[in-house]
Amino acid sequence: GIEGVLESYLQSLRTVQLYGPTNFAPVINQVAGAAAQVTDGSQYHVLLIITDGVISDMLQTKEAIVTASALPMSIIIVGVGPAEFEGK
Repeated sequence: GIEGVLESYLQSLRTVQLYGPTNFAPVINQVAGAAAQVTDGSQYHVLLIITDGVISDMLQTKEAIVTASALPMSIIIVGVGPAEFEGK
């Protein structure tokens, strides 16, 4: 449940150092590849990206999202911190 997600996030904050560049396309393509392998409708993937930086590979990220849009998956991107996250 959500408690497990929050606990995993808090644990990660203690052990992971955040830095740039912030490239989303590789992880979106990775999850899309897994979602594309499920053809019987038995699974749905949710990719939650929590970021403290502006997306560095915006064009590739947009292309990856468009490609993944027909797959059984959702992509949620949450910006945290003082960076500007307005869409381009």
